[in-house]
Amino acid sequence: MSTLATTYTRARAALAALCDEVIESRDAVIIRRRGKEDVALIAATELRSLLETAHLTASPANARRLTRALRDAKAGRNMTRLSAGALRTWSALPVPEKRGGRRKP
Repeated sequence: MSTLATTYTRARAALAALCDEVIESRDAVIIRRRGKEDVALIAATELRSLLETAHLTASPANARRLTRALRDAKAGRNMTRLSAGALRTWSALPVPEKRGGRRKP
């Protein structure tokens, strides 16, 4: 993700287009405000991702586990292949309802 910059006046004049650009490019835009602190415009999904990453890596022990797991996954170690059904069972996620109709009892 790279960062673009613009002035408050330009951002206000083209806000809809700027929002579309941020969503399409996944880049943040710094909006400079005269005499006040700058703000950033970022896609909500990008912000959620950044916040989740910050939360998951806040604990040094968890950050080490995640780094080790990523390294193992890239090297093909400690990998178990599961079907979608087996993964739902393992993770206790509910089975999604089929679209366009009711589930059979």
